[in-house]
Amino acid sequence: MTLKLDGETRLFIIIGDPVAQVKSPAFLSGILARRGANALVVPAHVGAADLPAFMRSVRLMQNLDGIVVTVPHKFAALDYCDLTTERAAFVGSVNVMRRLADGRWDGDNLDGVGYLDGIAREGFSVAGKSALLVGAGGAGSAIALEMLERGAMRLAIYDADTERRDRLVAKLAGRFPGRAEVGSADPTGFDLVANATPMGMKEGDPLPVDAARLSKHQFVADVITRPAVSPLVQHARDLGCGTMMGVGMFNAQAELLVNHMLGQGEAAR
Repeated sequence: MTLKLDGETRLFIIIGDPVAQVKSPAFLSGILARRGANALVVPAHVGAADLPAFMRSVRLMQNLDGIVVTVPHKFAALDYCDLTTERAAFVGSVNVMRRLADGRWDGDNLDGVGYLDGIAREGFSVAGKSALLVGAGGAGSAIALEMLERGAMRLAIYDADTERRDRLVAKLAGRFPGRAEVGSADPTGFDLVANATPMGMKEGDPLPVDAARLSKHQFVADVITRPAVSPLVQHARDLGCGTMMGVGMFNAQAELLVNHMLGQGEAAR
């Protein structure tokens, strides 16, 4: 169906800082159009300090039905949700919010589902395997939970923010005894090496792991969508590793995001 834009168009906003790197607006708008919804997704560059004022203002937009949330707002956005899924409540962050008919906001975090589904589409299963995850932020927390839910036998988490890392490890260890631990930048011996940080988006960024210790038998995944092939993924490909680019994560969760935005399907509860 052709994309519509008129006075009856319903709006969804994707917020982030930065936001120029996101691929979501056109892709999600296309899915909405194919489903017959007169709706559009647009980006909004919102700094962390301005988030409270922004959230107050969007409540006044009567044709705004939802918000897609990206870095660095995923933890903070949870505070603006009246309802959440169990997984969003557990990890303490959301990446999609939907306004209900009564004005309340309902949130979910689909990052973990998208990341693991994207990896599965590339032929790798985490079940029974070991994984090193770099990043304990909003996306990383959801990815960590999903890895263990899908049967990873050992998950090591590394993050420069040691307090955030330790909180996540402790929470996961309580739910999955003996399977979550503190990791390092050394990827030696892990079946899956997964980046859930922005490292690699800016030219000159260091790699998130000690790439010299990667081997061709490992699977390497990244969240970065710009550049499309991140420096970590490119290095892994040069070694002969199986890989997933950041766009693989997004493509795998796009339909689920739209389900939640429209209040349809399993993702919307």
